[in-house]
Amino acid sequence: MSSFTPRVFSGMQPTGNLHLGNYLGAMLNWIKLQETHECIYCVVDMHAITVWQDPKELRKAILDVTAAYLACGLDPSRSIIFNQSQVPEHAELAWIFNCVARMGWLNRMTQFKEKAGKDKEQASVGLYVYPNLMAADILAYKATHVPVGEDQKQHLELARDIAGKFNLDFADAIREAGHEGDFFPQPEPFIMGPATRVMSLRDGTKKMSKSDPSDLSRLNLTDDADTIARKIRKAKTDADSLPSESAGLKGRPEADNLTGIYAALAGSSVDQVLAQFGGGQFSKLKDALAELAVARLGPIGQETKRLQADPGHVEGILADGSRRARAIARPIMREVRKIAGFVVF
Repeated sequence: MSSFTPRVFSGMQPTGNLHLGNYLGAMLNWIKLQETHECIYCVVDMHAITVWQDPKELRKAILDVTAAYLACGLDPSRSIIFNQSQVPEHAELAWIFNCVARMGWLNRMTQFKEKAGKDKEQASVGLYVYPNLMAADILAYKATHVPVGEDQKQHLELARDIAGKFNLDFADAIREAGHEGDFFPQPEPFIMGPATRVMSLRDGTKKMSKSDPSDLSRLNLTDDADTIARKIRKAKTDADSLPSESAGLKGRPEADNLTGIYAALAGSSVDQVLAQFGGGQFSKLKDALAELAVARLGPIGQETKRLQADPGHVEGILADGSRRARAIARPIMREVRKIAGFVVF
C-alpha cells in the first residue's frame, strides 16, 4: 500500500431522497475525510440503471443528490464531485474486470440474491455484474481507501480479489510496462470509529432505506421542520420507560435506534443520552430529538432546495468534477490497455 498515493473513493446512487441514515452513516465521515485525504465522491448513476429508471426522473435525481452532497458540506474545492457516467473509464475498466472476475465470486454476492429475489432469471445482467463495476469505480483511480457500510463490505472484498487477480494474471506485462510491484492497490475499508447504523423509524430491526414504501420510516434531508417533528413523534416505541444505561437497550431495537440517533446528532454517547432521559417516557426523548433534528437537518434541507432551484450551478460543479476525475482515470486506463495487450496509439 505504501507505493500508492492515499486516495479515498465513495459514492451513492441517485435513487430516492438522501435520508438521515445516509447523513449519519456515510456523509459525516465523507466530510471529515476532506480534511485529511484526497477524496473523490461520485453520484453512481450507472449503478442506478441496474434496475429500470425513468430517464427524466433519473436526470433530476442526479442533480438532486449532488445538491444534497453540497448542502451537507462536501466542498468541490477540496474534493472531486462528479457523476459516474461522465467518466467512460469506469465502464471500460468494468469490462476488463468482467473478464478477470470469476462466476463463482459473483454467485456468492448476497446483495444480488436479495435484490433479485426469487425471480433472478428476470434480473438484469447489470445487476449481476454490479460488483465488477464497483471495483472499477474504485480502481480506476487506484483508490486506497473506501468508506463502506456493512452491506458493502462483501463488494469491497471482491474489489480486492479482482485487483489481486489482475496483478497476478498480468504480472509480466506490468513489469514490462515499467511498473514495479502491483499495478492496482488492495483497497482498504475506511473505519472511522463506531459507525452510526440508523434503523427505520417504523421498525427498529430494519435499516432506514430510501426504498421503504412508508415515508414515515425515514427522515429525508429535504423534510421541513413540521415533517421531521411529526415523523419522530410517530416513531415506533415500546411500552417500557427508557433504561438508565446502554445494557438496558438489549432486545429493544426501537429504543436503541432513537437513543443512537440522538447521540449521533448531539455528538454524545448513548450512555450520556440515557443519563439524561433514562427512567422517563419516550415522549420526552422524542420532543428533544425532534428539536435537535430540526436544528441539524433543517439548514441542510433549506440549502438543498436552494441548490435544486439553480440546476446550472450544480451541473457546472459536476462538469468540473468530471474533468478532474478523468484527468486521474485516463492515464491509469491507458496503462491498463497496454498491460492487457491492446494496441494503444
